[in-house]
Amino acid sequence: MSADRIATTHEMIARYNAQDADAYVELMTEGACEATYRGAVLREGREGVRSGLKAMFAEFPENRADILTSYALGETVVLHEKVSRSPDAEPFEVMSIYTFSDDKVDRVEFIR
Repeated sequence: MSADRIATTHEMIARYNAQDADAYVELMTEGACEATYRGAVLREGREGVRSGLKAMFAEFPENRADILTSYALGETVVLHEKVSRSPDAEPFEVMSIYTFSDDKVDRVEFIR
């Protein structure tokens, strides 16, 4: 099961890098959210994630995330990523914590 969850998160990053917000949210529950680690919700529900990503992709058309390391334990996958917004911007690293409900992502929290 852990390998399947890692594969799902890697597929989410591939869809993120393709800037396909519609395909990205297909891997999430209807009530999923993206949030800061143990903090404020940034994007609420599948539609909130979709619209938030579309706005970000419009602002940063060359945005991409590269997975440095992946870990899985139980219902959770953690990805260590390097994110580049544009060729001129300094890349930054982020830890993304994906919590699953069955085979779909229910919550993503970011540590930066």
